[in-house]
Amino acid sequence: MTGGHRFWPSVTKAMLWAFLCAMGLLVIYPLFWMGLGGFKSNSQIFSDPFALPESWSFANYLTAWQATQGYMVSSLLVTLISTLTTVTISAWTAFGLTRTEIPGKPLVVGIVLGGMMLSPTVALVPLVRMLQDYGIYDTHAALILLYTAFRVPFTTFLIRAYMLDLPRDLDEAAMMDGASPGQIFRKVILPLCQPILISCVVLHILFAWNEYLFAMIFTNSPGVQTLPVGLTSMMSKQGTNFAAVFAAMTISALPIVIIFFLTQRYFIRGLTQGIGK
Repeated sequence: MTGGHRFWPSVTKAMLWAFLCAMGLLVIYPLFWMGLGGFKSNSQIFSDPFALPESWSFANYLTAWQATQGYMVSSLLVTLISTLTTVTISAWTAFGLTRTEIPGKPLVVGIVLGGMMLSPTVALVPLVRMLQDYGIYDTHAALILLYTAFRVPFTTFLIRAYMLDLPRDLDEAAMMDGASPGQIFRKVILPLCQPILISCVVLHILFAWNEYLFAMIFTNSPGVQTLPVGLTSMMSKQGTNFAAVFAAMTISALPIVIIFFLTQRYFIRGLTQGIGK
């Protein structure tokens, strides 16, 4: 009887591990294959696509880097600044919606969170006209403004859900010590919200780094266009050089993979504690 009770949990655990390993291979193998493709020649990609490279040459990666480095700088600039503005505005908004008394708070919460229901594609035409009128069309500022505006509602939703469960005794203790609302926000609330803030940073980086629709429509100059648009341009120019295209795609994906692995512990904890509340 005891052996039977131990057998089925062991089988279940083994099946779970087998399933997780299979899913891991399903996700990792295309990335691995793409990275190896950057070391191959076109002839080897077509003749033996699943074999290891015949020679480990970085020539394709050098070609890809020279073709995409300008787009990479634009992506870094837009991603970093929009991440900072989005998380900062969202954290302040969430603090105001959870720790302060304002008239009509439920209505304000509904308006802020209702922004998540606005489809970017519906607003494309008026946004083009608006940015042209303001004189910021085809600039980095246009993308930073759009990325911030369309991501603040979702980021506010995540941070607000996390802040709702923080004990208010900390706020009251800080107020008794003479702390202002700004000091409470910076020195008490933000340190406690570190997991969800890191989760929001990672989510916004994933969005801004890979966003294509706004970057294609609201930019025309190569010096302003971001990496997804640059990869499309490179594929149109070097459509037959698949090895260089694979190398460029690997360079594009590598920063995101590194960031996720470095922050995955905080990322998962922040989302589970925030959304699960």
